Amino acid sequence: MVKYRVAKIIKVILIVIVALLVFGFVTMHLWNWLMPAIFGLTAITFWQALGLVVLGKILFGGVHRHVGGGRGWKRHMEQRWAAMSPEEQERFRAGMRGRRWCGGPPESKAEAEQGPVQTSKGGW
Repeated sequence: MVKYRVAKIIKVILIVIVALLVFGFVTMHLWNWLMPAIFGLTAITFWQALGLVVLGKILFGGVHRHVGGGRGWKRHMEQRWAAMSPEEQERFRAGMRGRRWCGGPPESKAEAEQGPVQTSKGGW
């Protein structure tokens, strides 16, 4: 158990190091290829490029833990579903059947004539 955990930690550290190296070199080469020619900026070093990668992650990706690889949401919904009575489950299914996903076509002629429907959140 301990060996597995240590091996997993080493594997994650190696993957992070390789990813940082790759992203740093890609960022450096793209910057040095594009920015001086387009905007007249100077070339940057690998460490400056790595700083840009980290800054971009902080500004645009945030710093958070990736718990469960998305399984936390699934587990949460399974728990909610298990807590519902059979009547609540059927009401939920019926409500989901009536929804249009991704703005698809109206299901009936009356719905098409009615036009967009305002939601309870104030949107359309």
